[in-house]
Amino acid sequence: MNSKLAVALLATFLLSLTLCEAAVLTRIGTELRCQCIKTHSTPFHPKFIKELRVIESGPHCANSEIIVKLVDGRELCLDPKEKWVQKVVQIFLKRAEQQDS
Repeated sequence: MNSKLAVALLATFLLSLTLCEAAVLTRIGTELRCQCIKTHSTPFHPKFIKELRVIESGPHCANSEIIVKLVDGRELCLDPKEKWVQKVVQIFLKRAEQQDS
């Protein structure tokens, strides 16, 4: 009987350890940090962009980041210093203003 109790306690301990480890890994994935490792600099037409996110610089990242989701599902980071990227952002801002009014 003691061995069954010991095995049950050991199994419970291992299960709780595994769940704690999973919680830590989940938290690490949501920590604030830079999202873009490298940027895409080749121009393309804005019609291929489904969604655009602008993340301003801050304590989580020293760089401003522009992340686009394309109609084919891919996500790309764009260089905010590029003129064509600035024009794309302006196009999306105008679209958003038109949809709000």
